[in-house]
Amino acid sequence: MNHLIVRLILSLFLLLNISCIVANDHQVRVPVLVYHKFDPEVAKDDMTVTTKVFEEQLRWLKGNGYTVIPLRALVNYLQGKESIPPKSVVITVDDGHKSLYTYMAPLVLKYRVPVTLFIYPTGISSKPKAERNITWQQLRKLQKTRLFDVQSHTLWHPNFNVEKRKLSKDDYQKFVRHQLKDSKEILEEKLGYKVDVLAWPYGVFNPELENWAQQEGYIAAFTIARKYTHPSYPLIRQPRYLILDTDGIKNFAAIVNGSLEN
Repeated sequence: MNHLIVRLILSLFLLLNISCIVANDHQVRVPVLVYHKFDPEVAKDDMTVTTKVFEEQLRWLKGNGYTVIPLRALVNYLQGKESIPPKSVVITVDDGHKSLYTYMAPLVLKYRVPVTLFIYPTGISSKPKAERNITWQQLRKLQKTRLFDVQSHTLWHPNFNVEKRKLSKDDYQKFVRHQLKDSKEILEEKLGYKVDVLAWPYGVFNPELENWAQQEGYIAAFTIARKYTHPSYPLIRQPRYLILDTDGIKNFAAIVNGSLEN
């Protein structure tokens, strides 16, 4: 009789442990969203999201109990250094198009959500009235809100696959490390804080590139692989979901709740 009781207790203990593992595994599967451009009236190209759709998405997140967390909090969580809410989402924006300052930032301030900007320094405008790209002054203004963090998107957003075909082995390595190192140094000098997270241009990555990025001081890097982040993936190639205007709310909800995950 005692033997049966012991077996029952052990079985219950194992079931509880498995349930906890599944729950914890679910919690760390965080969708990282990536946007590019914004417009108040119409999506001018595939990478432009209208402000109406973006605001609807922010409203949906809030109404459905999701918490937008800083990318840094996610990186810390994946390293085992920090806890995060079960229904966490991360918002990122690539490239530094001026529309993120003109049209996105007011909504970010309205809903008080943290955003990480992946910037390539050669794309930053030096003229306040530049039509296309954000300026250093505007980036500093966004920093002061404490809602925006700026990280690296290499120096000028090259396609590493294309460059590898054009260059010798040694020249290719020098080119890549120049892209990684100089972007990091310029952003740190201009904005005054540590830059150690990278977004791979065009989503191009491989073990060789990952190794060089780590040697240049990057602790994490993000792709566009359309999956949830997970600690089982290397920190130097965590996935993100590219968000388009056509995603609207229906596809956006499916992305966030995981039903579109491969």
